[in-house]
Amino acid sequence: MTSEASVWRKEYSIETTATPEAIWRLFSEVPGWKHWNAGIEEIQITGPFAAGTEFHMKPPGQETLTSRLVEVRVNEVFVDETRIEDLTVRVTHRIETLPGSSRTRIVYAAEAIGPGCEEVGPLVSADFPEVLKNLVALAEASLPV
Repeated sequence: MTSEASVWRKEYSIETTATPEAIWRLFSEVPGWKHWNAGIEEIQITGPFAAGTEFHMKPPGQETLTSRLVEVRVNEVFVDETRIEDLTVRVTHRIETLPGSSRTRIVYAAEAIGPGCEEVGPLVSADFPEVLKNLVALAEASLPV
């Protein structure tokens, strides 16, 4: 007998005038994430910003979590995965160039799979709108004048 795992998904997006390269610089500079993501108190990466590399992130007032980069495509997307017992949380960070414009869309897609996903998913992603807003502000501030 097979049972299908419970799955929770939610996607958030924001548009910006920042280039994919400017956004990618912020994405790939992992120690700097805490400058635009208030949900990170401490963060360390164990190697290059590439698939298979782990990073350790401590949210304020919580235990440190270990996540792994499972997909990395420069200026396009990275996906990180965190496992807590039988629960897996995956966050996809996509950069999309909008056709016919000089704008870029940044998409955060959260997916929680397993027991407790309906509770954990919303907790993990609750600050994504604010994180995206802060990311865009920083990326746009780095635009050449």
